[in-house]
Amino acid sequence: MPNINRSEFHFPIGYHKFHKKQLFNFQLNRWHSLGYARLEDMQEAGRKIKNFKDWKLEMLKLAEKAVSENRLMNAAFYYRAAEFYVKSKDPEKEFLYDRFIELFHAAFENEQIERHKVPSEGTFLPAIRILPASEKKGTILIHGGFDSFIEEFYSMMKYFSDHGYEVIGFEGPGQGAVLRKYGIPITYEWEKPTKAILDYFRLEDVTLLGISMGGWFCLRASAFESRIKRVIATGHAVDYMKSMNPIFRTIHLWFMDHCRDFMNRMAVIKFEKREGMASWVVDHLKYITKKSKPLDALEIYLQMNEENIHSELVKQDVLILTGREDHFIPFKMHDMQIKALTNARSVTGRVFTKEEHAQNHCQTGNIGLALDVMVKWIDKISR
Repeated sequence: MPNINRSEFHFPIGYHKFHKKQLFNFQLNRWHSLGYARLEDMQEAGRKIKNFKDWKLEMLKLAEKAVSENRLMNAAFYYRAAEFYVKSKDPEKEFLYDRFIELFHAAFENEQIERHKVPSEGTFLPAIRILPASEKKGTILIHGGFDSFIEEFYSMMKYFSDHGYEVIGFEGPGQGAVLRKYGIPITYEWEKPTKAILDYFRLEDVTLLGISMGGWFCLRASAFESRIKRVIATGHAVDYMKSMNPIFRTIHLWFMDHCRDFMNRMAVIKFEKREGMASWVVDHLKYITKKSKPLDALEIYLQMNEENIHSELVKQDVLILTGREDHFIPFKMHDMQIKALTNARSVTGRVFTKEEHAQNHCQTGNIGLALDVMVKWIDKISR
């Protein structure tokens, strides 16, 4: 094996009350739980943030202080955090993304991170690849979903690498540089970018891990791609419209079909001129779909349904991870997904609880435990 410089990541245990609003609290926990943010920095930000404007200001202050103290990893992810709640029309949004990427690679410049631009349907998919720390046991592909950059999962990738796996992280349409640099909107047909990655790296026997909405994407890709042998999905809904309140969903769908112009006008008033989680979600949906009207952007939620995921075509070994108190995804989605995998080689469900500090979305609060569960499952199923 080559001599590779290897950073050590600590995955802290505990879901903290950094902020009284879950809108901000989850994101503060997210960067801390992944091992990128200092506890005292997230506590400081939580005390000062009251709105999106404060969020950006405080995260930039933390980023600039970290740069001045040569804490480049912290600085990178504080710029990322600042970018997270910046609306799509903010002129600084791309600058903040570029600054994050610049500092990320500066922070880990002594590690052998391979950077690739994978050709796919007339554009490129960014991918990063790291080698196993010991004799290679297999290959893991990893990707996110609704709002992630592949660099965010580097600490997770390192964990898998330290356990003997070659790890390749990639971005697809609507994510990271594919959206920001190449202008490609999100698609539910995730088998297409996945095929491009498998072809480029000449892979035949892999584990595919999809995080958050990426869980839906990876199961969809696995339905069409036999080179994927094992599938791990965490924090997704089998049907995103069914994850809504049934009464709200019925009313919403009726108005979309019969009063679309009216609904778009009302959505602008309700979401674009106010602040909150719904406002950010609608703005981000418009951004990743490259649609100008809210209801047009929401079409991606309609497409990401139980029929289009093709669970019945998934024939691999599957691991479904769910937080018992996930504030994004209703718990009922866990059993719905497991029951839908009627032709999988095997299906394992794992529910994480408050006692384990991993009850929230994508096990934020105890990511180390989730990674341990994943590695043990891959090792066992691969024998």
